[in-house]
Amino acid sequence: MYCGNCFRDNALVAQLRRQGHSALMVPLYLPLTLDEADQSAGTPLFFGGVNVYLDQKSALYRKAPAWLRRWLDSPALLRWAGGRAAKTRAEDVGDLMLSMLRGEEGNQVRELDELISWLASQPQRPDVVCLSNALLAGLTRQLRARLRVPVVSMLQGEDAYLDSLPASHRDPAWQALRERAVDVELFIAPSQYYADVMRERLALPDGKVRVVHNGISLEGYADPATPLPRVSPPTLGFFARLCREKGLDRLVDVFIELKRRGRVPGLRLKIGGGCGPADEPFLDEMRRRLRDGGCFDVAEFHPNLERARKVEFYGSLSVLSVPALYGEAFGLYLIEAMAAGVPVVQPRHGAFPELIEATGGGLVCEPITAALADGIEQLLLKPDQAQALGEAGRRAVFQRFSVESMANRFLGMLGETIRPK
Repeated sequence: MYCGNCFRDNALVAQLRRQGHSALMVPLYLPLTLDEADQSAGTPLFFGGVNVYLDQKSALYRKAPAWLRRWLDSPALLRWAGGRAAKTRAEDVGDLMLSMLRGEEGNQVRELDELISWLASQPQRPDVVCLSNALLAGLTRQLRARLRVPVVSMLQGEDAYLDSLPASHRDPAWQALRERAVDVELFIAPSQYYADVMRERLALPDGKVRVVHNGISLEGYADPATPLPRVSPPTLGFFARLCREKGLDRLVDVFIELKRRGRVPGLRLKIGGGCGPADEPFLDEMRRRLRDGGCFDVAEFHPNLERARKVEFYGSLSVLSVPALYGEAFGLYLIEAMAAGVPVVQPRHGAFPELIEATGGGLVCEPITAALADGIEQLLLKPDQAQALGEAGRRAVFQRFSVESMANRFLGMLGETIRPK
């Protein structure tokens, strides 16, 4: 599964270690799928997805022997289960989410006990625990009480997930999260847009939500002083999880429209990103749509690229657009594209306007197909403007959106949170 959260957390832990800090990354639910060295290697996985699900479904299983639970946490089995997760009923997902948010009062309390016992047994006990997202807030009360440390939480896309739950579970889940949010010392949002969204939806006081923009490792990207060649033929790109929610179908329609207009000779489309078994039917649908539009022969698909090939992918684009259908909390793919000197064209919603204003690396437009087509076509027909935007974005990313910048801001906020022992 392509997970921007996981990429960010892994990069942050790696950078903290490079700066001489002791940082432990503990995987939950499923083994991590990353394009860089796994910083959780050698650390046991907790809340294994199969065990969590069975705990929810069976009171008897909650008393299962430890050897059986360990066997069900095997990486191969969890990867197989992860590929089938999209077939889980929405009602089951809602019940499980509510149980996790209830923490020590939920059905996964055995997993919570095992996690805290393991953390307490480490030679160097943590000074602070950072949750990767607020949907883990149910763990906070016991983490604080038993480890006697503050707990902070990242914020990243929780609203879209909770709003997608069935109506019978949506409001109870939001209410449970509001109740557990009081136990969290500090929330860290990746954008001002998302800080404002979650402050309102969780009824948080102003000082409890701070902003640390996500950052990326710049290894493999050419520095801003290095001139970049212009891409030929002109190429429109998409890089994110290959799913409807990220707007891939909308971008395919934009590409077909641009080819119909015929004003950009030789225009090609490159599609890359994470693709799991559950995404394949949608991707097949996109191939059929391109074929029906007479554009299949000028489109390429590059799923599940390793990091070096991902950097090469970005460098082969003239323009990137990921017209997500919901309000993205950040959009790591924008920063990655800008680091390669590629301008972006994004719909005017979510964190996109904030990031593009902060970097100068692209254009925003109305979130409709015609407006996206016009904005993308504008940059394809004006290569000097596209190059200027790309260079501005590249400079901004190197100056303010590197993993070093993210780590320094993160450490600064932790320094204000951790109480002297």
